[in-house]
Amino acid sequence: MRAPPERFRNLRAALRLWGETLRALGRSPGAVIGGVLFGLIIAASLFFPWVYTIDPLAQDLLARLAPPFWQEGGSLAHPLGTDNLGRDVLVRILYGSRVSLMVGFASVLVACGAGIALGLVSGYYGGRADSLIMRLADVFMAYPFMLLTISVIAVLGNSIFNLILVLGLSDWVTYARTIRGSVLSIKEKEFVLAAKSAGTCHHTILMRHVFPNVLSPILVLGTVRVANIIIWESGLSFLGMGVPPPMPTWGRMLAEGRVYIMDSWWLVTLPGLAIMLTILSINLLGDGLRDALDPRLRNIPR
Repeated sequence: MRAPPERFRNLRAALRLWGETLRALGRSPGAVIGGVLFGLIIAASLFFPWVYTIDPLAQDLLARLAPPFWQEGGSLAHPLGTDNLGRDVLVRILYGSRVSLMVGFASVLVACGAGIALGLVSGYYGGRADSLIMRLADVFMAYPFMLLTISVIAVLGNSIFNLILVLGLSDWVTYARTIRGSVLSIKEKEFVLAAKSAGTCHHTILMRHVFPNVLSPILVLGTVRVANIIIWESGLSFLGMGVPPPMPTWGRMLAEGRVYIMDSWWLVTLPGLAIMLTILSINLLGDGLRDALDPRLRNIPR
């Protein structure tokens, strides 16, 4: 009987690896809780317009600063109350989740793309390319991240595209250094040396032998960095340097609600709670993913 082609063997091996990873994730209570919570947040951000049709920008000054429904004076028409302009807090939180998640994921993709490419080149080829890339990384790390971001946005202007670009390109160093460290170890392994001795081109070695073996730490790092990007986006929006108004974001809701914090606690507490739950769910999921992708931690009882 003829043996299956190599691509099918590789596919079965990849499916078996991901199956083991999912089973390991299922055995981690924290990862399950984080995954379910994060899934609910994503589902709510995507599908809430079908259920909750209130315009997040619609103003009703007659209903301004209405409390949540469980407090005296609240109503189910605005379950989580209204802000100083009578805008519904619930729909603004849900809409803000869209903005934060989009900026977080898109920025991580930009940072991953740049960091992976530069890290692979730096770690595999070494020499002048390695020195140049690492010195460039040192320059980025020496400049305070928030100051760099504010400076660039002040020049380019406020927009979602500029925010994603700046946050992504400011964070590539983390991925590049992680990839470089892994590549320096992997390129000395026997299977890489065997591929070189067989005359395989460097591009094929990088894509088929090196990159798949450094993917696991990048997946874990990318998951955790999404949480950091969401915090940075909220901080920039709080300072007025993030997503331009009138688009609702969690950071801008905090900035607008801080004036009324003594009398209208929900304007600050509820957006802050949304940020906290999102970051908590991502960190729990990232921690479980790290354990699941590390063979040394899979069989440790919890």
